[in-house]
Amino acid sequence: MLVILASISYVNLMLCSLFQCFVSYLETMGAGGRMSVSPSKKAKLEALQRVPYSKPPFTLGQIKKAIPPHCFQRSVPRSFSYVVYDLTIASIFYYIATTYFHLFPSPFYLAWPLYWALQGCVLTGVWVIAHECGHHAFSDYQWLDDTLGLILHSCLLVPYFSWKYSHRRHHSNTGSLERDEVFVPKQKSGIKWFSNYLNNPLGRLITLTITLTLGWPLYLIFNVSGRPYDRFACHYDPYGPIYSDRERLQIYISDAGILAVCYGLYRLVALKGLAWTSCVYGGPLLVVNGFLVLITYLQHTHPSLPHYDSSEWDWLRGALATVDRDYGILNKVFHNITDTHVAHHLFSTMPHYHAMEATKAIKPILGEYYQFDGTPFYKAMWREAKECIYVEPDEGAQNKGVFWYRNRL
Repeated sequence: MLVILASISYVNLMLCSLFQCFVSYLETMGAGGRMSVSPSKKAKLEALQRVPYSKPPFTLGQIKKAIPPHCFQRSVPRSFSYVVYDLTIASIFYYIATTYFHLFPSPFYLAWPLYWALQGCVLTGVWVIAHECGHHAFSDYQWLDDTLGLILHSCLLVPYFSWKYSHRRHHSNTGSLERDEVFVPKQKSGIKWFSNYLNNPLGRLITLTITLTLGWPLYLIFNVSGRPYDRFACHYDPYGPIYSDRERLQIYISDAGILAVCYGLYRLVALKGLAWTSCVYGGPLLVVNGFLVLITYLQHTHPSLPHYDSSEWDWLRGALATVDRDYGILNKVFHNITDTHVAHHLFSTMPHYHAMEATKAIKPILGEYYQFDGTPFYKAMWREAKECIYVEPDEGAQNKGVFWYRNRL
């Protein structure tokens, strides 16, 4: 009974959040798009103000000292409680959809998109927990983290070890134009000829639609938006340039996990049909993939953030070249991966349930080097797609290795 009541409360909160977003959007459009996103125009301008790019006056050790020591402690029971909670809510949504939706009159089949949205959000939270396993932030036991991460990510068609290693390199090279692994911005000379035709509202809508629906599989299969390699790079290829010799066996294990889940889906289609499987599993998976791309994109794409070439880049400045975002109630659903991302990049083995406390502790140390943008994510997505097309150094600047986003083609 308590679980059912909790799930009802959870749904109510999410629906209220979605309704508030919709009302906010209508109010903004009613004002001709001139309303400030934040409570004051000053706050909006501050969110877009460039963060410092010079070497910070503090060290990683000083930042760590500001964080209470218990924030670095990982608890197996507490970590598992989030897994159990998420999977319980997902099971309730599944039970409701498969037990009652077919009883509704045909106009009520609009319930399926609602199920996809809610279930997709919950499963994004499950994906985040598996992501923590990849960072060894779930427990003190590497074997436990890898076992759970492999199971959870495989069920969401993510090659666990393959992504774990490429994501680790992303954390090691954040903000580097040469070595970062994901959402590496292009310089103006690398912009394709057709970009001019997409630099308009319709073109941005098409680009965002493709990015949110196909972006994740395109990245895994073809390394789209990833760093350039001298040959074909694919997360499923054990002998691809992304991985070292000692990592290849685990890439095979990742592939085996994906094949096992694909076989299970094949059997499910044979038993229940393609339509049933698509509604119950495929729809939520599309939502998960869309949020993964959107969250990552907005964490590393912002008009205020610098990127660096090899002449200027260092690890700490790269880790600070990220931004915390506000997703409303979804912050909790996504286990605060959205609004504690700066702390996560500084200390990736810290469990998510301590990240908010750690963020509050480090903000006074970081000062202007900490970036938070409270713009609603659906507005930020559109703004960043418009403003952040390529990067270039400032004209006449002494620091030619510091690059900023531009949008004039």
